[in-house]
Amino acid sequence: MSVTRTQTILRESDHFMPDESSDPQAQRRRRGHLEQIDYIAYAANRAVIGKVLGATDQKKFQRMAMAVASARARWVSTALAASEAGAILSHAQVQQLAQLRQAYEELAEAYDGLRRLIDRGYVSHEG
Repeated sequence: MSVTRTQTILRESDHFMPDESSDPQAQRRRRGHLEQIDYIAYAANRAVIGKVLGATDQKKFQRMAMAVASARARWVSTALAASEAGAILSHAQVQQLAQLRQAYEELAEAYDGLRRLIDRGYVSHEG
């Protein structure tokens, strides 16, 4: 079983690995079936995601990038302010930092996700 690491997720591949000594015709048929399955997933993603999100443009990316940058700045500035006091952080301060970090990470993942959607052709991008 192979393992793939994305930015924040560890995934194990559970795809069937055929016996290498299989009949070449059976291997071609299997690859053809898998290509059909992949296309079905592509078409479903394009139909559903494209309908929900519509076309993207530079303004949408700029708004998303600003949201990510703002969340990162708020998280880091809050940590800097807490550290200036020189005291040990309270449980509430640690929880606040964790929430701010999580907000930043979620927004960053959404930004990367939007880029992947365009790269894979699920949504169109207008100039």
